[in-house]
Amino acid sequence: MDHARRGTGRARARAHAAADDRGAPAPGGDRGAGGAARVTRAGLERAILTWIAEGVDAPADEARFDSLAVALFRLQFQRGPAYRRLCAAFGADSGVVGGWRDIPVVPTGAFKEARLAIFPPEATLRVFRTSGSTTEARGALHLDTLALYDASLLATFRAYLCPDVERIRFAVLAPAADGVGDSSLSYMFERAMRELGTPESRFWIGAAGLDLDALSSELARLREPILLAGTAFAFVHLLDFLESRGARLALPAGTRVMETGGFKGRSRELTREELHGAIASRLGVPRARIVNQYGMCELASQFYEASLRTGRMTDVKSVPPWVRTRALDPATLRDVAPGEPGVLVHYDLANTGSVLAVMTSDLGTIVEGGFRVHGRLRGAEARGCSLAADALLSETGAAR
Repeated sequence: MDHARRGTGRARARAHAAADDRGAPAPGGDRGAGGAARVTRAGLERAILTWIAEGVDAPADEARFDSLAVALFRLQFQRGPAYRRLCAAFGADSGVVGGWRDIPVVPTGAFKEARLAIFPPEATLRVFRTSGSTTEARGALHLDTLALYDASLLATFRAYLCPDVERIRFAVLAPAADGVGDSSLSYMFERAMRELGTPESRFWIGAAGLDLDALSSELARLREPILLAGTAFAFVHLLDFLESRGARLALPAGTRVMETGGFKGRSRELTREELHGAIASRLGVPRARIVNQYGMCELASQFYEASLRTGRMTDVKSVPPWVRTRALDPATLRDVAPGEPGVLVHYDLANTGSVLAVMTSDLGTIVEGGFRVHGRLRGAEARGCSLAADALLSETGAAR
């Protein structure tokens, strides 16, 4: 998106936000004709931004989350026609939601079937799309503001990857956002690099792909620690390249590695343990300094292992205070027993412009401090897509 379009989009977003707030009271302010407190989207966003600004160590206040989540759900139900259709298909409406656990969840497949945004198309500032590696249709998250997205992104990225440095050199094994404007991953790296990176930071995948000769030579010359970040399959290509040449590097002390994204059939597949072991062996980075990130296009917030932050190696994904995660039985949508695997569902307060309750196709368990991911739930996306498609396309005009 060029600067002119970006500027126009921001102007539209500001106008839209101003209209949203116009004539409305601040949260907890005056009351409507029926005596009920009126809550605006702008007011909710201010409250959520305040919480995010308190950081990942802020108390996970249950009453605070419940109040914000229920208010946000009611706003999204009121303003999102596609979400209302989906809720109706499952026999839910805003009146039956008494707490955040009652909020109807939206399968990720639904993001491929309809536009779930609660604002008009002309207010759209950015669209992030899924990779679409398993089906032709691609899910889309429409945003009319990046304020909450950026706030959540930076709060967690800084906390879990840069807890000990103000800035660090980035080497990113992914394309820059200018080349793939709908990639939430490239946007995340670019935004984090701008905030936390040094001038020597760069993206290593361009139009010609990943230049492995240049990258390995650059890594071998390093004398200062870096943040080496990228997709899991990009790391596999780098590791295979080094192995083919019998090369082993010893990246400077203080270097940290972040891998994300899984494989999705784009490379030979390794388990997390195999990948981290190979990174430690070929790049000389201790396993305690290798962090897996879990995120998805449909959410504004991401999840990280806290190894760097705590100094204790872990495969548990930490959940920031403004998010809740559950593991549900995919047939009943009820919580599984503690420690049992279920389909992961995230409730993300930073998702103000669409839906906050998103059901993934990932299998995981809830554990102390967060959750573990065990892979994809076979057939889950197909079932979710089918249910969502039936509900979302039941009326003509369910536009993407």
